[in-house]
Amino acid sequence: MAAFVVVLICSNIIGPAKLATIDILGSPYIYGAGVLFFPLSYVFGDVLTEVYGYARARKVIWVGFIGVIFASIISFIIVELPPAPGWEGQEAYALIFGQVPRIVIASLSAFFTGEMINAYVMARMKIWTKGKHLWSRTIGSTIVGQGMDSLIFYPVAFYGIWENDVIITVMISNFLIKVSWEAVLTPVTYKLVALLKRAEGVDVFNDKTDFSPFKLDTD
Repeated sequence: MAAFVVVLICSNIIGPAKLATIDILGSPYIYGAGVLFFPLSYVFGDVLTEVYGYARARKVIWVGFIGVIFASIISFIIVELPPAPGWEGQEAYALIFGQVPRIVIASLSAFFTGEMINAYVMARMKIWTKGKHLWSRTIGSTIVGQGMDSLIFYPVAFYGIWENDVIITVMISNFLIKVSWEAVLTPVTYKLVALLKRAEGVDVFNDKTDFSPFKLDTD
């Protein structure tokens, strides 16, 4: 849970507003910088859901959601504090850490929706596959969850600010990077799941779970 929340807060505070580019076959490839680390939260979410079940993963998602809100409030207050005379870093500090309400709303909405859907699909697929083919659950849930995350975040955060073609390009490229990350990290997910299942002696199937995202119990 601690790792999940740390990755989530860092990705949402530091990464979303920066566009980065790499050269692929002589053409620039534009992507959002936060995408490099944000997919790790989905890996942790998959491990939590696979080992401990949807209900516990849901609780961790709520903790992350509240953590991002708290970090955003702290960031806003610190940026708005009057700078000391002679300190020349206010403009740069505000540019980096200033919390634009629109981006915060977009980020929180996309995160909550995407993570809950990811956990739901992961838990349901575990029942359908009878606990087999973990790779299909991790990648399948990520495709749905990250797809919804990208569809919500970029249009809500940047429509009217970025050009529409840039929004579409970044949205698609980030989605592909996120899913590719999940595929690449599948061996790591397998090892973490196996380690935790052995250590905890649990392997939860959510065949009787209430899948409402707004409950906080672990049943």
